[in-house]
Amino acid sequence: MKKTRSSGILMHISSLPGKYGIGDFGKEAYNFVDFLVDAGQKNWQILPLGITSFGDSPYQSFSAFAGNPYFIDLDEFIERGYLKEEEIAELDLGNDPREVNYGLLFKNKMKLIRKAYDRSKIELENILEDFYIKKAWLREFSLFMAIKNYHNNSSWLYWDKDFRIRNSQKVLEFEKENREEIYFWVFTQYFFSKQWLKLKAYANDNGINIIGDLPIYISEDSSDIWGSPHLFNLDENLFPITVSGCPPDAFSTKGQLWGNPIYNWKALEEENYKWWIERFKYSFELYDILRIDHFRGFEAYWEVDYNRENAVVGKWTKGPGIKLFNKLKEELGELNIIAEDLGFLTEDVENLLEETGFPGMKVLQFAFDSREESDYLPYNYDKNCVVYTGTHDNSTINGWFKNANKEDMEYAIKYLKLNYDEGLNWGIIRGAWSSTAFLSITTMQDILGHGDYARMNIPSTVGGNWTWRMEKSELNDEIVNKLKDLTKLYGR
Repeated sequence: MKKTRSSGILMHISSLPGKYGIGDFGKEAYNFVDFLVDAGQKNWQILPLGITSFGDSPYQSFSAFAGNPYFIDLDEFIERGYLKEEEIAELDLGNDPREVNYGLLFKNKMKLIRKAYDRSKIELENILEDFYIKKAWLREFSLFMAIKNYHNNSSWLYWDKDFRIRNSQKVLEFEKENREEIYFWVFTQYFFSKQWLKLKAYANDNGINIIGDLPIYISEDSSDIWGSPHLFNLDENLFPITVSGCPPDAFSTKGQLWGNPIYNWKALEEENYKWWIERFKYSFELYDILRIDHFRGFEAYWEVDYNRENAVVGKWTKGPGIKLFNKLKEELGELNIIAEDLGFLTEDVENLLEETGFPGMKVLQFAFDSREESDYLPYNYDKNCVVYTGTHDNSTINGWFKNANKEDMEYAIKYLKLNYDEGLNWGIIRGAWSSTAFLSITTMQDILGHGDYARMNIPSTVGGNWTWRMEKSELNDEIVNKLKDLTKLYGR
């Protein structure tokens, strides 16, 4: 990875302003790139772009490859004559510019996308067919989603028995008889891909790298597990034997039970990690740099018996380790990867990180523990790391100061010489920008000085997460100039 000193902002697509209920690949995304350029930034980090399922988490997707149709810019459909402005206005996509309503998007934005498909499918028939042929994963995904719709969107684990086997006679008959429904999902992926790659090219042409995010695990209800059950630790009825999580720690007395099926690493190795190679290869078509979520799970992972209520009882099991990353390097060359190495780290995890050479993460909110010295204090950094003021799972800076204990807060203030004239949020950003880490990232919420009402996610909770949006009026010349001056001052 080329480690040029630089900085950037974490801002998910869903959080962009816009008129259709959620941030998308339209005009405001291009305006955000312009803002990054004006503010002297070189990186735009986003969360996973996958199609979201229950809980609306971008880390729980129906596919490891497919993109979220909610991000499709409806203005292009208007320009092409597939939709009319008044048709969009008739449907409620959410009236609060500060919050995403996923229930309304599922009901009404998907209805609009279907209408656009119905009006364009004859015109686009050859284009969609060509796109379908070129994307190896698309048959599995589009067929899965069509059958899911046939089963009233229930999990594939509860479909009629014959539909649970990907190439059963019943599935093959369904595929022949439901081409139109299958190609609706091809249509969503065509426009997702087309619009995203156009936006990415605009960012790259303006000197902005896109940092993507790769969840380590796959959702239980996904086309990947339905299509390749032998690559996961499932029983004879295709239900998970064990699922993912992390053990109890200072943040959670019952651990975190994520519930994703565990990989069958032996089967993956026997296939020379082909599935992972394809996943990484496709990810680097979408992004310039890739953050790997829960990197320590490749060295060893916490697995819990299926149907347990929490993650207290489980066991550490060895992952593929360096073998996987050596194979990726052999097939794909040097990759621009950031390893999310937060949490409980053993010497083996640290050795794996060193073997790969990937930069790890430092989070300033974790630095100021008044009880003991922290590895996240800037004077402990080497250059080969990425420093964050906070992540999507953290409080905002101002939220952290509101809830931190007095000793920790005083430690942060003394260490970074914080004051209210500068703003506590800007002082923490200064701490990240002035560090030796080759890359520093802050969130858009911290740039704007928001409290915890604007945080993206509270781990181990369902509902109310992933909804924050920025209002267009919040960006101004004062913010641009302040960030630009800070960036220039610290050589980023």
